[in-house]
Order: sequence, then C-alpha cells, then structure tokens
Amino acid sequence: MRMARKLAAIIAADVVSYSRLMGVDEAETLAALKTHRRDLIDPNIAEHQGRIVKTTGDGLLIEFPSVIEAVQCAVEVQRAMQERNSDVPADHRIEFRVGINLGDIIIDGDDIYGDGVNVAARLEGLAEANGICVSRVVHDQVRDKLGLGFEDLGERQLKNIARPVRVFRIATPDIGLRTQSANPALAIPDKPSIAVLPFTNMSGDPEQDYFADGMVEDIITALSHFKALFVIARN
Repeated sequence: MRMARKLAAIIAADVVSYSRLMGVDEAETLAALKTHRRDLIDPNIAEHQGRIVKTTGDGLLIEFPSVIEAVQCAVEVQRAMQERNSDVPADHRIEFRVGINLGDIIIDGDDIYGDGVNVAARLEGLAEANGICVSRVVHDQVRDKLGLGFEDLGERQLKNIARPVRVFRIATPDIGLRTQSANPALAIPDKPSIAVLPFTNMSGDPEQDYFADGMVEDIITALSHFKALFVIARN
C-alpha cells in the first residue's frame, strides 16, 4: 500500500524532568498529568483542530492542519500551565517544553513520519522549561499574524537532519516564561549520582529515534525508583 504525504504543522512536546518527578511521587505525577491533559491540553488541541498522533509517556506528538493554529495552541497551553503552577512547589511542577515545525510528513495509518516530524522533535529538545522553539518556516508564517516576539537562536545542526535548521524561540514575555534567575538552584545530594545520556541510533533509520529516546526515558524512570541514587535526566 502506498503511503500518503502532505504538508502539516507538527508539535512535539514533553514534560521536563519527568523521571525526577516520577521518582518524587509517581502517583501524584501521573494524576496531575492526567488532569492537565483532561482539563487543559486535550480540549485546547481539539479547539485548534489538532490531532494527537501518539503519546510517549511524558510526551505528545500532535498534527495540525494550520501552523497558526499550532502556535496559538502551544502558546495558550504554556500560558495556562504557568498559571496552574503558580501555587505548586517548584520540585512538583509539571512543565512542558515544545518544538513546532511545518514540513512534509508521511502518513502511515494513524501515525506520521518524516523530517517534518524529526525536526519538531529536535526543536523540542532545544526548548527550555515552559518554552517554545520553532523552525524558520514556522517563524516566517506567523511572525506578522499573531503579535508574538521571537528570539533568533541562529542555525543549528540537528541530529539526523541533513541541513542546518534556523531556530527561533518565542519571546519569553509572550508566554509568561520565568527567567532562569527566578528558579532556585537545586541542592547537590549527599548520595551516589548517575546520569543517563542520550542513546545513539545506530540503525541508520531516523524513524527509530523515538524508540531510542523512549528507551532512555524508561531506564531513567526505572533508576529513579532506587532512593539511594540521585538520577540526572538525559537533558
């Protein structure tokens, strides 16, 4: 069966420090994430005509027919999450980072593949907590239509992407992002520490990147259950 192709706006998002949150209180983290999904994220996605393609525990891959709708959805969710976290202790906050790209995708049943998806995932990895990073094509499509400010982060060589991608960050005041100085420094624990670095996809198939990333997150989550260890996330 021949697979279809189309142009689409893609959002890749995940929870920052998910493994640490699960280690602190697994039940509380899962319950809070489900509440955010039910009350805020899923309704917002539907309102902007988005479709959740897949979930990866702490992450979401979402397809939109319009790049403007995709950016509006991301900004609204990030602003609302800032408000929801205002009374939550810093070490219990669920905070998302988001990457948005507009590109060609391959449709295989309910799933999507291709560089359009891979670039969005790499942009998400560049975003900070509560932040949104977009590709140049997204920036060019929305810069004069949504009244948002952008910070040019320059060209970046993204993993498994042949050509450098110019990356822009939506200006922090436009999404209510706190400055780094507002975040308290974490204390260094008096116990053994272990860091799980990103795995390298050696298969030569870029579509396996999600599998490699998911395996890393599973290992981090499993290690976080050992209270004698301080586990450092791959990012």
